[in-house]
This record gives sequence, structure tokens and C-alpha cells, in this order.
Amino acid sequence: MSILPDAETFRRLVDGSLRGVGPAVLRGGLAAIAAPYATAVAARNLLYDLRLLPCWAADLPVVSVGNLTLGGTGKTPLVAWVARHFAGQGLKPAVVSRGYAASRSGISDEAAELAIVLPGVPHVADRDRAAAARRAGELGADVVILDDGFQHRRLRRNLDIVAVDATDPFGCDRIFPRGFLREPLTALRRADAVILSRADRVDSDRRAAIHSSVLRSRRGRPLAAWLETTHAPTAVRGADGSVAPLESLAGRSVAAFCGIGNPEAFRHTLAGIGADVVGFRSFADHHHYSAEDLDSLTAWGAATRAERLVTTLKDLVRIERTELGELPLSALEITLEPLADPAGLLALLAAAIRPGGRPA
Repeated sequence: MSILPDAETFRRLVDGSLRGVGPAVLRGGLAAIAAPYATAVAARNLLYDLRLLPCWAADLPVVSVGNLTLGGTGKTPLVAWVARHFAGQGLKPAVVSRGYAASRSGISDEAAELAIVLPGVPHVADRDRAAAARRAGELGADVVILDDGFQHRRLRRNLDIVAVDATDPFGCDRIFPRGFLREPLTALRRADAVILSRADRVDSDRRAAIHSSVLRSRRGRPLAAWLETTHAPTAVRGADGSVAPLESLAGRSVAAFCGIGNPEAFRHTLAGIGADVVGFRSFADHHHYSAEDLDSLTAWGAATRAERLVTTLKDLVRIERTELGELPLSALEITLEPLADPAGLLALLAAAIRPGGRPA
């Protein structure tokens, strides 16, 4: 049994929601661990900034899509949006990623998810993303989309896009593990474009405040593009390839679970389409579902008296089942939708693939 708290409890610990002497002591311990981590991150970035650590340049354009916090920013829908844009221009994009926990099919969960939403777009997963970019070129790709690439500075890129979640833009404003920041906010100076995801979840004043914080963190360096977006559920998918309309969940009692960086966003999305969420469980991001987990979810789902179980597409590809016990299991498919004209971002994408486009 793990001694670590579940994802929801850990978030409440670091954001200060958990009160008392015990949580305060734990936060102090996490802060002590975060200090050397932050120093190591700063030293590594300085070495790259001074060109003292080597960078490898691919033979084709590289567009990085990443984030500043640990999970939960909606990066995968953004990757899919960029890939569809390039494909619509007659190009052959390929997605390159590190590849985290493998699904039961033997490929990374990102590759399995993107294979569903981006049929025909190759996905190369390798810890050595320079080698993965080379393989993408061998597969005939015209452009590489580097998934979760903002911190992977060894591979040069023509464009850096960073996703920021409007509901928790700066990871409790603290470096991991005291918060959820991978790097200090000043790292946003490296970004060419910032995409505010789930912007519809906050009001205009909050969006403006986040924008101002991003600009301040850049210390006078102009931002080439800022785009506010929303995550729109589009369909209900089954592990067997079945697709149902969102209306199939409206008014239905569902027990929902997920292992993503922002579980509350998933709960909110379900409520937004009219599902009656009678039970909800969250796991750590990239959680690997063991046989014991599935047995526990089966018993829990039955106890909630829900009509069906619902999870995210990212979780479903790790489970690859159409039901748990007597309850059907399905997932929401999510797409990114700009809330304004994306002309600024589209101009950057066009510039990135032009001959001589800026490698950074």
C-alpha cells in the first residue's frame, strides 16, 4: 500500500486547504525538498542559456507543445489541434514524446490516446527525443510536434508553445513538490506563444490577471501570441471503438474516475453536459491501473448505484475494457476550441515551417 496521498489530498496539502499542525509540517518538509530541486533546475537552464550544454537540431521543423506545471493543462488536445492544422495544410506531422506509462497494448498512453483522436498521424515515443525526431523524419514526416517538450531543451525547436490552465495557472505558485511548478514563472521568457486553456472556467478579470502575470514573468520580452481556449467534450467513446453522442450521458447517473493532473476539470466537464455524478475518484497523473485497482473500482461503482462508469480517454487506453463488473465503461473525448481568432498562433505555425525558420 502506498504511503503517498492520493492526487486530490496532495493538491489540498500543497494549496493550503488542509489545515492543522500535521499538514503544516508536511508543507515545510516539501519546501525543504523543493529548494535543491529549484537550484538544480536553475543551474541546468543557465547552462543551456549559455550554450554550455549541447542542443541537437533536427532536419525538419520542430514545434514544441509543453507546460510549466505538472500535468492538467490540457496539453494533449492542443497537440491534436496543432497536428490537425498542419495536416489541413497538406503536411505530414508526427508527434514525438518521451513516453510515460505504457498502456496494456504496449505503447505509451499518450500514443494510444492520440492514435484515437489523430488516426494516421505517427507517434514516436522515446526518452531520447532527438532519436525520436530522426525516426519521425524517416517515416516521412514534414514537421515534428514535440509533446511535453518545454523542459526538454536538448532538442532545438522552431517554436515553443506553452499551455497554461486558467483554473490553476501557476501550480500553487510554488516549485514541485511544494507546489506543481516544474520551473519558475520566469521560464516563460522562452515561450513564443502561451495558450490559456479552460479560459471559459474563469471570468474576464481573472483571465486578464493571468495574462498580466505571464507578461510580468517575461521581464519585458514581448509575447508573440496569446490565445484563450476552451476544452469542449465532443463524444463518448468505448474501448471497443464505439462512439456515442454526449446526450447519452445527459441525466444519467455516473460514477467517474480519472488519473490526470486536474481531476476537478473532468468533474466539471461531466456536470456541464448534464451527467449526474454520484461518485468521483481521482488517482495520480499517469496512474497505472492494477488488477486490484480495477477490482476496487468495480466494487465502488456498484456501491454508488450508478448506471455507468465514465473516465477520461487518457485513462481508458490504460484499462482497455468496455465494462467493470456489470457497469459499462466509457470515456469523454475532448477537443480544444479557440475563444477568439487564432490568427497570431497560426502565423507563428506558418513561420516555423518556412525554410530558415528560427531554431531555438
